[in-house]
Amino acid sequence: MDLYEYQARDMFEKHGVPVLRGIVATTPEEAKAAAEQLGTSVVVVKAQVKTGGRGKAGGVKLARSPQEAADHAEQILGMDIKGHTVHKVMIAEGADIAEEYYFSVLLDRSERAYLAMCSKEGGMEIEQLAVERPEALARVSVDPLVGIDAAKAAEIVEAAGFDEADRAAIADVLVKLGGVYAAEDASLVEVNPLVKTGDGKIVALDGKVTLDENAEFRHEDHAALADVSATDPLEVAAKEKGLNYVKLDGSVGIIGNGAGLVMSTLDVVAYAGEEFPGQPKPANFLDIGGGANAEVMANGLGIILGDAQVKSVFVNVFGGITACDAVANGIVQAFALLAEAGTEPKPLVVRLDGNNAVEGRRILTEANLPLLEQVDTMDGAAKRAAELAAN
Repeated sequence: MDLYEYQARDMFEKHGVPVLRGIVATTPEEAKAAAEQLGTSVVVVKAQVKTGGRGKAGGVKLARSPQEAADHAEQILGMDIKGHTVHKVMIAEGADIAEEYYFSVLLDRSERAYLAMCSKEGGMEIEQLAVERPEALARVSVDPLVGIDAAKAAEIVEAAGFDEADRAAIADVLVKLGGVYAAEDASLVEVNPLVKTGDGKIVALDGKVTLDENAEFRHEDHAALADVSATDPLEVAAKEKGLNYVKLDGSVGIIGNGAGLVMSTLDVVAYAGEEFPGQPKPANFLDIGGGANAEVMANGLGIILGDAQVKSVFVNVFGGITACDAVANGIVQAFALLAEAGTEPKPLVVRLDGNNAVEGRRILTEANLPLLEQVDTMDGAAKRAAELAAN
């Protein structure tokens, strides 16, 4: 789960990371009141969206009076930034910036470790810096069992080439940011820029945090950080039913058992779709898991058929722990539930193989469900689903 900047700021403050005051506003009037409350000569009106490039898009503006803050908020609220609509702004107190730095810690899966990245050149797109001047970005591996302690922080600031006089203060903040990463079960903590103010203080001026949802059971407070209004309603409904679902932009709904099989199915459908008008693509990722029962299958099909973009559905199951007859019963149950709700069915292509496949096929054949076809092979079923979506 990605956090908004104001949520990251609050989390930083909770763990002792130096930050500036900030107040969230949803209207120009609230922005004006926030600027008055902060009482500083300069405030910054910052769009709250989960994407970068806000400044270039006009989503970050300086204001030298409460009325100017209100005017800027009026311009920014409702703005579209890389496909994200701005519904909130943060009014932050201004800073006397002497220098800007960059710091992040993230999960390095290839090395089975954490990776800390740090640079004396913050405030710019870090991807651009990494390409144009890779030597300016220090990369330091971090042992997950140790984290960023004082010794590791000292190693990071030395590798980044900070002046000797600043290293202790910067290292102290890096230890605190490492504490955020570990304590909150994050997969990313990024500050760009981390600044040194005119009076020599080190402050996190911006913040980006991604939390590992697999650790939600350890953090009951994280549920309050989710922005349900900005999440696709189908993804919200799927999560409530415990389904592993991700909404995509295509027209062929996908259901499979096992992440590997589902990912392979996405590829096969995308490839098959190239043969047909409009080149139909997968509409979603949906893994019903290795031990899914009829209810799970029915829930998954109900979610997919609720997507207006879906024109056909491909159910691809290799029976193992999940027996094919349970999948077939789930499909029959789903059709019954949809009929009760008055939902029109959509073309459904089913490929069953493995454990109890013969029984599963028999159940579907005898059910004689409308618009359902059975295809024996994965490639053949993918091609048929793409053809139905195209037509």
